[in-house]
Order: sequence, then C-alpha cells, then structure tokens
Amino acid sequence: MARYRGPKNRIARRFGANIFGRARNPLLKKPNPPGQHGARRRKKSDYGLQLEEKQKLKACYGMLTENHIVSSFKEALKTQGNTALKFMQRLECRLDNVVYRLRFARTIFAAQQLVSHGHILVNGQKVDRRSFFVRPGMEISIREKSRKSKVILEAMETATHQTPDYFEVDKESLKGQIKMEPSLEQIEGALPIPINIPTVCEFLAHRT
Repeated sequence: MARYRGPKNRIARRFGANIFGRARNPLLKKPNPPGQHGARRRKKSDYGLQLEEKQKLKACYGMLTENHIVSSFKEALKTQGNTALKFMQRLECRLDNVVYRLRFARTIFAAQQLVSHGHILVNGQKVDRRSFFVRPGMEISIREKSRKSKVILEAMETATHQTPDYFEVDKESLKGQIKMEPSLEQIEGALPIPINIPTVCEFLAHRT
C-alpha cells in the first residue's frame, strides 16, 4: 500500500488543527491556512463542502487513498445496519489506527510504519497489512524483539492523543484490544476535528 509522503504540516494548517498529533504543533508557528496571505476562504458549493469533509476524513486516518475510502464504504453497504456507523467502524478498526489509538505510536504515520515493518502481532501472529480489520477481543501486541524500541516506549509516555474508552491497553506488557464495537458518537469524539459523516457518505454514495 502506498504511503503518503506529501506535506503534512500544510494539511494540518488547511484544517486548522494538529490533525496528525505531531510533537511540534504546526499551528503554533503558522496558524493561518497555506497559500499567499493565508489563502482567503471562499464560499463553497455543495460538492465542495462534501469533498472537503471527505478529505478531512482521509487525513484523520493517515491520508488514506481514494480506493481505500471507497472500498471501506462499499463493505459497509454490504452489511446490515446503519451504513454510516459500519463505514466508520471499518476505518476506526483498521490495524494501523488501532495501533495509534493504543498509543504504541505517536502519530498515525508512525503506526503505519510499525505495522508495515512487522512489529505488530494480532493474537500472537504477525500482521503487516495496515488495513487489517481488528474485531473486538483480538489481542494487539508488540512483537518480543521490538518491545524495547525507543520509538514505541517514547510514544507510550509522550503521545498527546488519548485512548478512547472502547479500547483497553496494558502499558506494561504492551498489549491492547478493542473492548466493544464503538458507536458513531464515540468514534466522532475520538477524531481530532469535527467531520460531518452523513455528508461524506452522501458523497461516496455517488461513487458506488
């Protein structure tokens, strides 16, 4: 899976929040949106508003590709129940995001690297697919050889984001799990910026 290598601080300034949880908040030095004179904000069309909400959602989960967003929405459509909820659960329960939520990594991008480089175990087995869907009760842990990693230990102590209530983590053994399927309200509360989820779903419905 391709990794985002673009300007992260620019995106954080665009949305007016330290969206990636970086140690150095990019808004402290440059609080204005990117572009000359802070890029004057113009009134957006309905399409523009829907697109921006989708872009915000992609950013919250580590700059996911368009294909991953659309495929997650299609999977949600196949299941019974609230489509918006099922869609968000598929994003929230991605392995890379779970690793980030458990504070094994300081940023979502660091979490992506931990998974891709084989440092993460699911029920004792190595899983290096970032989009792996973690279900409640599955044990997420750091492999034995990586448990003294300075990056992981520092993240556990200094990460600025909080672990949501629907997660359970043991800092001593570096293990954690999702206790229950999160509600839409819980997921929205865990996001770094407000996002209109129904608007995103409406936008994606025209792509399927």
